[in-house]
Amino acid sequence: MQTCRRTIVAFVLGAIPLAPAFGFDGSPVNQDAPVAVVAPQGAAAPALKKIAVPPTAAVPAAASTSSLSSLQYAAEGGHPIAQWQLGRMYADGNGVAQDDLRAFEYFSRIANQHAEDSPSAPQATIVAKAFVALGRYYLSGIPNSKIKSDPDRAREMFSYAASYFGNADAQYVLGQFYINNAGASRDDFRYGIRWLGLAAQKGQHQAQALLGQMMFNGDQMPPQKARGLMWLTLARDSAAPDETWIKESYNKAIARASDNDRAMALQMLEHWVQGRRD
Repeated sequence: MQTCRRTIVAFVLGAIPLAPAFGFDGSPVNQDAPVAVVAPQGAAAPALKKIAVPPTAAVPAAASTSSLSSLQYAAEGGHPIAQWQLGRMYADGNGVAQDDLRAFEYFSRIANQHAEDSPSAPQATIVAKAFVALGRYYLSGIPNSKIKSDPDRAREMFSYAASYFGNADAQYVLGQFYINNAGASRDDFRYGIRWLGLAAQKGQHQAQALLGQMMFNGDQMPPQKARGLMWLTLARDSAAPDETWIKESYNKAIARASDNDRAMALQMLEHWVQGRRD
C-alpha cells in the first residue's frame, strides 16, 4: 500500500474528472465491475495425467544437517510445505547442491498428491506454485534427463494452476501463451488479454507491465494510454532490479504521454489504491 501511495504522489498532478473506463478490447465497461475471467474447461478440477516422478537421488553429503533431515522426514511423510521447501532448495542450490531433477521430483509429488485439493485449502497456494514450477521445467526441459521440453504439457500445468487455483503467475504465463501463439485468432488474443488482466488485478507486476505496454501502444486493440500508463506505473514500482524491460516500457510511455493521459492515469491509480484499501 505504501508503494501505491508513493506512486500517486510521484505524479504531482492535479485531479481531473475520470473519463469512462474501457475494457481490454476497447469497449466501455463499468470500472467497478470484476475483471472477466476465462472459465476453466471441463469440471471444477480437470483430470490431469499423473506426473512421472524420477527415482530419488542420494542426498549430497554436504546437505546432511539436522534441519535438512527434518524437512526430508516431513516430505517423505507427505507434507506439501516440506516438499515445496526442499524443491526450492534444490532448484536454487540453497544449502544443497543445485539439482533440477530432484526439485522436479518434489514438485511432482505435490502435484500428484494434491491436484484435487480445494482451492481454499491451507496448502492450496503451495500446490499452485508447484504446478507453476513444473510448467517452467516442461517449457525448458532438464538437461541430461528424461524431462524434455514439452510446451503442451507446460501449458497444461499453467492452465490448471491458473483456472483451478487462480494462481496469478500461472495466469500471466498463460496470457503470454495465448498472445504469442503464432497466428493466434482474435479469440485467442482476447483470452490472453483477459488472463493478463486477471493476473494484473491480483498485483502480478509482470502482467501489469505487459498489459500496460499493449494498452498504451494499442497492440491489436484501440489505444488506452491512460490505463496503460497506470498499469506500467504499478509494474515499475514492483519490478526487480534486473527487470529492465519494465522500466524501459514505463519510461517510453511516460515520455510519450500527454498531460491529459498522465492526469487520467493518476485518477485511475487513486481508484486502484482505494479499491485495494476496501
